[in-house]
Amino acid sequence: MNKRKLNAVMQLHGESQQNLADYLQMSLSRLNAKINEYRGAQFRQNEIAAIQEHYGLSAEEVNEIFFASAVSRKDTTNT
Repeated sequence: MNKRKLNAVMQLHGESQQNLADYLQMSLSRLNAKINEYRGAQFRQNEIAAIQEHYGLSAEEVNEIFFASAVSRKDTTNT
């Protein structure tokens, strides 16, 4: 999950996490848990589709946000 990109999309649309939580009809704490993947919380397929529609995201943007694999930020070129 690329939470930075999701937050950037929300900001671009002038929305907060509360706005998105209201749109998805879930509590802010539940949305926050899903964004931070707290205790394995994840977005469901229908929630991802709703977010995609709400923000007009392309399939590539959806993949970048919700299916980003964790990549080490360590620079290995200088080792």
